[in-house]
Amino acid sequence: MDPKHLFEILVREHIDSVRAFLLSSLRDPAQVEDLVQEAFLVAWRNLARYDRALPFGPWVRGIASRLLWNYRRKEGRHRVRYVEDSELRAIEVRFDRWSLVPGDTFEERLDALRAGMHRLTEPQRQAITLHYQHGLQCREIAERLGIGNEAVKKHLQRGRAVLLREIDDRIETQPPAPARREA
Repeated sequence: MDPKHLFEILVREHIDSVRAFLLSSLRDPAQVEDLVQEAFLVAWRNLARYDRALPFGPWVRGIASRLLWNYRRKEGRHRVRYVEDSELRAIEVRFDRWSLVPGDTFEERLDALRAGMHRLTEPQRQAITLHYQHGLQCREIAERLGIGNEAVKKHLQRGRAVLLREIDDRIETQPPAPARREA
């Protein structure tokens, strides 16, 4: 297969997960898009070094992670959500696990997350939506909902735990993948 065509397929398959990964640490959606593009540009330039026996998603997210760290060092905390090194590694592990959720596309895998939203309490759902969909910080969510900042943090923490369990349940109940036959 033509490397350019293969790369186009890989970009379409992984662009949303790279974007979501970067959005977990970056406040500026425009900068996220710049880093997404840069990550795939670096991947294209280094495609000859990519080991095709390994999954592409973790490889390109690793590139995005290094770009994020460089951006974080350059810009500081005011532009980047402060995420501990261990926390960012945990996010990377979760994204690797995310690839096990049933579905052919990132959008189909998001259905597991959307399904889990019904399990949240209303305050959890509001906090999660305002934080992740609208990009508001805890202080802004607290003002909007008329609750304390610590309450918002608890709603986010508990809501994420519920959604994580929903995703883990979907992975655990997934039938095993059929064994690949060598050609």
